[in-house]
Amino acid sequence: MEQLKAGIIQQANTGNLSDNRARLASKIRSLAADGAQLIILQELHDSLYFCQTENTDLCSLAIEIPSDVTGFYSALAVETKSVLVTSMFERRAPGLYHNTAVVFDSDGRIAGKYRKMHIPDDPAYYEKFYFTPGDLGFEPIDTSVGRLGVLVCWDQWFPEAARLMALNGAEILIYPTAIGWESSDSVDEKERQRDAWTTVQRGHAIANGLPLIAANRVGHEPDPSGVTGGITFWGSSMAVGPQGEFIWRASSDKEEAVVVDIDMKRSEWVRRWWPFLRDRRIDSYSGLLSRYLK
Repeated sequence: MEQLKAGIIQQANTGNLSDNRARLASKIRSLAADGAQLIILQELHDSLYFCQTENTDLCSLAIEIPSDVTGFYSALAVETKSVLVTSMFERRAPGLYHNTAVVFDSDGRIAGKYRKMHIPDDPAYYEKFYFTPGDLGFEPIDTSVGRLGVLVCWDQWFPEAARLMALNGAEILIYPTAIGWESSDSVDEKERQRDAWTTVQRGHAIANGLPLIAANRVGHEPDPSGVTGGITFWGSSMAVGPQGEFIWRASSDKEEAVVVDIDMKRSEWVRRWWPFLRDRRIDSYSGLLSRYLK
């Protein structure tokens, strides 16, 4: 595919799962009507970001794959004739859960899954309590619109993940995301964090000569425990080209749903001009398999 119309959804969520899904469905239909062939949703888009606290009761939010929830998104993919990149709290077995991206092709079938490999454990992001690290590797997912390198949120900070997706033939990097500010951070610190998040992903696009899309949530979600002031998700979803150039960037505080045009031919030319893959010293990188070298 030479030109790809990609839809990106940035949504504020509530505790009402049915309402969250209904609003997502409305946005998906609208984007498809505007020509979107591929539509990307944010991380854990059906619910609030529940990882602000450690609570075993919240494991009841997890779903099996397949289930009626995957059936809902499968039907939407068929109805809108679009490829959907979704994000699920997967119940693999009793007591065994993953943070899983599920990709539905335009015929409604599950084209593939990616289980989040890097799991954070930071204040208000207690994901290790809920999620087992992924075991499906960094394998792109083949769809009717191309070979998608789907990663999830915290994976954004690890260049190895993007590189392995590229080396496995991904044609675009995609990151469903849930990231934001804690209320006690200063204004300057908040901007440093968001700028770092933006910069590292633009770097992945540049280093691998691939377009990249990140879909983040937006809005404030309180901490149920009251320990922190909650998270204000900073939005700023984006699409960038293979030289890190902005194709589109969302606001930091509003819901948005847009269609962007991705020139899928451009990667070929950028990789000819900047042949990073050619010049990699694969004979000298064994140290990357170590935790630390000193």
